[in-house]
Amino acid sequence: MAKDKNGKLRIGITHGDLNGVGYELIIKTLIDQRLYELFTPIVYGSSKVASYHRKTLNVPDFSFNVVKNAEQAQENKPNLVNLIEKEVKIDLGKSTEVAGELALMALETAINDIKNGAIDVMVTAPINKKNIQSTDFHFPGHTEYLASRFGCQDVLMLMVRNQLRVGMITGHMPLKDVSKTLTVELITRKIKTLHASLLRDFGINKPKIAILSLNPHASDNGLLGDEEEKVIIPAIAQANEQGMMVFGPYAADGFFASMNYKHFDAILAMYHDQGMIPFKALAFDTGVNFTAGLPVVRTSPAHGTAYEIAGKDNASIDSFREALYLAIDIYNNRLLYDELHLNPLKPSEENSVSNEA
Repeated sequence: MAKDKNGKLRIGITHGDLNGVGYELIIKTLIDQRLYELFTPIVYGSSKVASYHRKTLNVPDFSFNVVKNAEQAQENKPNLVNLIEKEVKIDLGKSTEVAGELALMALETAINDIKNGAIDVMVTAPINKKNIQSTDFHFPGHTEYLASRFGCQDVLMLMVRNQLRVGMITGHMPLKDVSKTLTVELITRKIKTLHASLLRDFGINKPKIAILSLNPHASDNGLLGDEEEKVIIPAIAQANEQGMMVFGPYAADGFFASMNYKHFDAILAMYHDQGMIPFKALAFDTGVNFTAGLPVVRTSPAHGTAYEIAGKDNASIDSFREALYLAIDIYNNRLLYDELHLNPLKPSEENSVSNEA
């Protein structure tokens, strides 16, 4: 466990794409020193890039405590692990090769540190999914890369805002591939991943999960497709047989328009935009992307690099700040869940109970 001596979490923050709003989000959030009562921030990035953004944002009273590694981070300060000494060309609002290289460097360093216990949780600033591609990163996004690095088959992109939680059964893939990708096995696995996360990560005792249909009007009894009858309904039945409370499939348009989503602890959408469009319409400014199914806690703001406003001091920090808070909540929920469910009574405690009886 990497907690500081006073019990505060050490949150690793990757800087994302240096030409986007990542540094703006990080700096404007960490200006609030009240946050240091909750955690010790450790940013993975470049001190020279951070200095450039600080001047662009005109926040002269803020500075990072620059360190060589996470172990050197100090409490009550915004720490920055300096990954590169040389000057870096910054092109605000543009996708560049060096931005992708440094985004990956930050991500890899943070992953190694969380594996080694140097940090407790990860919060990732937005990356550009194209310029980060390399021989080491050939994935459509953070979620798939993290699954590979931690050897996890069943992870789930779960969008969270308070009681609204929307997961995607298929993630970053072309829409034309969704139908042939959906299987009873895949949907059942995603339901299990979500159910386990609701129990352990969110502390929900008997979670209720809603499943959306693939086709309009839930296929109108097969008139508009057969995926509901052949794949989705059997997966729901299988999950219920295993003791989970799973309902649907619901037609996505009516489900959200009627506020039916408020009756469930989480919703599973069949594909990316089916879940992301209603989620962002309802929670864009404060939504958080959480990767369920990983052995570590990773969150991210629910938006991208926002190149169009980079360097203009117009980016809202609400989603990024909520990502920090959610990471802390999930970490603590896991500790509590594991203490209650995974730690049997010690032999001495068992003897004490039997003797008192």
